[in-house]
Amino acid sequence: MEVSTDKDRLDRQMIYQFLHHEAYWSKGRSWAAVQSSIEHSLCFGVYENGKQIGFARVVSDYTIFGWLLDVFVVPSHRGQGVGKQLLQYIFDYPLLRAVKNWGLKTHNAHSLYEQFGFQNLARPEIHMERSSSYA
Repeated sequence: MEVSTDKDRLDRQMIYQFLHHEAYWSKGRSWAAVQSSIEHSLCFGVYENGKQIGFARVVSDYTIFGWLLDVFVVPSHRGQGVGKQLLQYIFDYPLLRAVKNWGLKTHNAHSLYEQFGFQNLARPEIHMERSSSYA
């Protein structure tokens, strides 16, 4: 398994198909929205024998905050530790080592993220969000 931040290696069609059709958090996300999110994020592709098998992206100022988004491993490679290796790579990545505050949203992967120090909001009353539909 290899992890790369080279955006030229990303299988953008595969990423789009997964995010648009399969991922509960992004169903219906347009091609344009997927492409824009890739261009404006630090992206991590996971590859086995040159074929992309996973993806994640981070939005960050590289110091104060980082937001982890669109983390997935294709179904054929789940349960093999690929997601854990990807997350470890992200948190060890030199540009991200100084980040003090991390965030993410998940409905079903709490146990995975807890292994990397994530926990439920300690003070949810001070957090707010603003959401809209995908373009």
